[in-house]
Amino acid sequence: MRTSGPLPPKDSGIAYVLLALTLVLVAGLQHFYLGRPLRGVIWLITWGLFGIGSIYDLFTLKRQTRDVNARRAAGID
Repeated sequence: MRTSGPLPPKDSGIAYVLLALTLVLVAGLQHFYLGRPLRGVIWLITWGLFGIGSIYDLFTLKRQTRDVNARRAAGID
């Protein structure tokens, strides 16, 4: 239970940079950044769901970031 107010928003630009690292280093960093460690581990183990999940993220990451920020602003984290 948090009493210090909403958490600061996440930056979709940083999330996209982390997604780009999937191509050269490790998959799933964007999900760790967005506070989704389980999904991050799944992406890490399966290399972004064998690339399909990473392609999906490429088109939906801005919305995912917006959703995470809305939840953080509402105190639902």
